[in-house]
Amino acid sequence: MKEKIDLEERIAYKHTKLGIIPKDWQVKQIGEIAKVGNGATPRRDRKDYWHDGRFPWLPTGKVNERVISYAEEFITDIALKESSVKLLPIGTILLAMIGQGKTRGKVAYLNIESCINQNFAYIKPNDNIYSWFLFHYLEYQYLQIRGEGRGGNQDAINCKIVKDYLVAIPSLPEQKAIADTLSTWDKGIEKLQQLISAKKKQKEALMQQLLTGKKRFKEFTDEWQEVKYGDMLKQVKRPVEWNDEELYDLISVRRRSGGLFHRESLFGHQILTKDLYTARKGDFLISKMQILHGASGLTTEEFDGMKVSGSYISVVAKNSNKLDIEFFCWLSKLPNFYHQTYIASYGVHIEKMTFDFKTFLKLSTQLPPIKEQRKIVNVLNAAEKELEILQQKLNTLNQQKKGLMHKLLTGQVRVNLKKELVD
Repeated sequence: MKEKIDLEERIAYKHTKLGIIPKDWQVKQIGEIAKVGNGATPRRDRKDYWHDGRFPWLPTGKVNERVISYAEEFITDIALKESSVKLLPIGTILLAMIGQGKTRGKVAYLNIESCINQNFAYIKPNDNIYSWFLFHYLEYQYLQIRGEGRGGNQDAINCKIVKDYLVAIPSLPEQKAIADTLSTWDKGIEKLQQLISAKKKQKEALMQQLLTGKKRFKEFTDEWQEVKYGDMLKQVKRPVEWNDEELYDLISVRRRSGGLFHRESLFGHQILTKDLYTARKGDFLISKMQILHGASGLTTEEFDGMKVSGSYISVVAKNSNKLDIEFFCWLSKLPNFYHQTYIASYGVHIEKMTFDFKTFLKLSTQLPPIKEQRKIVNVLNAAEKELEILQQKLNTLNQQKKGLMHKLLTGQVRVNLKKELVD
């Protein structure tokens, strides 16, 4: 059986600089199959280049939209005539040659006629290359393209690198079939992303309504009470009895109410500042240095018994019949809570301000009866769970698409003109 497979591979496939690909595919440099160049930025001090412009002009950050269908900035006929900018046609592929974070190496499909800035490379495919195919191929090659960048602090890519980049190319009909297959997956992913976005907005609106009393359940009619944080919370400290030979699981809290995460595990002798405390399920953790950025969160069962540094304050409900600590956790995600932590902090620069817990305890918030708190928590937890399930589905779809891209764009799986996958 193995000999038969090897024979079929020798007949149907060939070795190339890009590895094994179908025998009827070709390996070409981008410069051989497309026109490559870069954009430009008209002088900003020339108002006649920008005022009442009618031609779209795109900065590099637009690459994150993936398919670009609109612009925020426009240039004039004079700018187009007197500067080195070019008006590019629909179907042009844009590649970010420079950019912070993950921007460099990303590609976008131009769905409008537009001009671009100098940090973009444009790729205008020849007639025998299907733009959507080349877009998907370069998107699939993102990490490899990023690795080609050299020079400068941002490891810039240049037009020569783009022109020399190798691409495995099937026939034009197969290019279209591959692109159509991947576009079908994209539509499914986009639909799910839109649903997640809508659900997030619904959850945020629900939080604002339920946690402030603007919207209430019919069965609850008692007035909410103004309660100081000092009357509802108490600090807890469980200092670690130090052992240099013990392995400590260390946790931190993400900014923007992002929850807890396991940072690392270290032996006692590896930790310089020997000031750790045990966190228990139900503890609400507040970062003294990062609370202004939303670094607070509830300790769940997953993190029970793990350790936090002395830069965190752990609080629990003074009376669990008066305050549900999960309700307080949801409260902490509201803009008003962020503002209160700012009021209770001191320092010159926001990145260096320190939280004053005693001042915070003097501040207050509106608190509903405990039964209403629990009902609100249940509703918001259900909304959060629904979002988690949708996000898991999206992650699965994205992973499946990555696998499909690899198989289709290397020819491991072929697509016939009827759009049927063929092993």
